Amino acid sequence: MRRKVVITDRPLPHVEEERRIINEAGGYLEAHDARTPDELQEIVAGAYVILANLARVDRTVIGRLAGTKGIVRYGVGYDSVDVEAATEKGIYVANVPGFCTLDVAEHTMALILSLTRKIPQLDTYVRGGRYVDTSGYKLHRPMHRLAGKRAGIIGFGNIGREVARRLLAFGLSVAAYDPYLGEGAMGDLAAKVEVLDLRSLLQQSDIVTIHAPLTAETRGMIGERELGMMKPTAFLLNVSRGGIVREEDLAKAVRSGSIAGAALDTLSTEPPPPDHPLLGLANVLVTPHLAWYSEESVMDLERAAAGQAAQIIRGEVPTNLVNRDAVRSRKIADPP
Repeated sequence: MRRKVVITDRPLPHVEEERRIINEAGGYLEAHDARTPDELQEIVAGAYVILANLARVDRTVIGRLAGTKGIVRYGVGYDSVDVEAATEKGIYVANVPGFCTLDVAEHTMALILSLTRKIPQLDTYVRGGRYVDTSGYKLHRPMHRLAGKRAGIIGFGNIGREVARRLLAFGLSVAAYDPYLGEGAMGDLAAKVEVLDLRSLLQQSDIVTIHAPLTAETRGMIGERELGMMKPTAFLLNVSRGGIVREEDLAKAVRSGSIAGAALDTLSTEPPPPDHPLLGLANVLVTPHLAWYSEESVMDLERAAAGQAAQIIRGEVPTNLVNRDAVRSRKIADPP
């Protein structure tokens, strides 16, 4: 019997690669674009594996599933899936870490350079007809070179480490804060990156960039108190998950000059409302949650997500299992 695999919403530009991989494993693919909870509930009925993009697969949806063995989240974050509810139902939850590591690191560097070199402001200056002589730099002071500055990275996983390598290449010293760093986790960066507590990192850094997952511990971890520890010349970046930074506090800090500026690729509400407090600030950059994207990363994501669905169809445990402890404790049995 061929197993039904469902893409819940907003399929990527093509699904041929997913279809091929799933067909070869003995399944068949249905791609949908569910917009409401009722639509989602309808399309996942009878699915052996669910491939979820932006849809919230919550306890209500999971509670009504019958015969579903796996939920694979397109992407690194899986806060849109109720892992506890899935575990209670004996359902694997998997994600796709690593597919966009290089892309997010590159986007982070692009934001850092745009902030420090004031690229958006300079472009507006030229397009607005104000470039009439070579003294325009006086209107955009101060700018400081990156070489010799201090960068602090919050969250030192795969992306954080790639950002560190690029920052080091630009001549910055780099510090990291990550309470979950295991022994040997620093790898080849052990002698190049200093590990600090959060307070010290915020106080010492000229650039603070966040690359941590959104969890109960990290939600709202950067607010008024933490922003008050930073240098008035420092920049804050969030290229991880909205909700880690308290955005009202950040807007207040930038407006007051408590910090020099900020750049964010993720916000707590996406898309943001037109009156979002950060959107009216000239020294804040916001990009539309696309740091993950390149044509190469899309293909990597499709192959990895479909590959894990194929593993579940074949009776294997998916490689990037989120609820692995439940499998070890036999709360989730191997699929038939």
